[in-house]
Amino acid sequence: MLRLENIHKSFPMGNQSLHVLRGIDLGVESGELVSIMGASGSGKSTLLNIIGVLDHQDEGSYTLNGRQISTISETAAAELRNRHIGFIFQSFNLLGFKNAAENVALPLYYQGVRRRKRNAIAVRYLEMVGLADRAEHVPSELSGGERQRVAIARALIAEPSIILADEPTGALDSRTSSEVMQILKNLNNDGKTILIVTHEADIAAQTKRTIYMRDGRIVDDKADPGHVQP
Repeated sequence: MLRLENIHKSFPMGNQSLHVLRGIDLGVESGELVSIMGASGSGKSTLLNIIGVLDHQDEGSYTLNGRQISTISETAAAELRNRHIGFIFQSFNLLGFKNAAENVALPLYYQGVRRRKRNAIAVRYLEMVGLADRAEHVPSELSGGERQRVAIARALIAEPSIILADEPTGALDSRTSSEVMQILKNLNNDGKTILIVTHEADIAAQTKRTIYMRDGRIVDDKADPGHVQP
């Protein structure tokens, strides 16, 4: 599904530059559930941003679904993000002035789907994550776990080929984290490809493959072919 070869990324730091990714080689197949672990500053979120076409590498090759990403225009990149990549963030990234259904429906708004239709579809996705009865509530009226479920429904509504989750349980208590991970594992069992950046070992232990990063490099890549998810 995706392949990165010799990916490098630096950021300017005054008169110098910070070399964040140092020659990343990575392949992920369709249907995998992968966690990416590493200390703060190891480059894991930068890597996820490049995979999600939110940022571009300085060097190297990135192919997604057979398409060379480094050569596409910003318009094509925005279209790719909206239709093929679902994002879940630690901070939820919900619009406070819109209710749950309207937040979930946002990707369809950018696809030009009419309001009544997109909101009706959004309610169905809220039902999938157990929040149909909270469709009219704004984020401030929802718990952290409920807001993350809204974010998951929003990530799913455009039926993306891959879901990227950056510390999706980082702001949640242990019980709510387990509930969110169960939703993600169920999605993976249904065939969805999911990459999760996390610093929590118990979260990574629930994935089928764990990639460890240090100082901008992949230092270990452990797959468990016998892993069975509940």
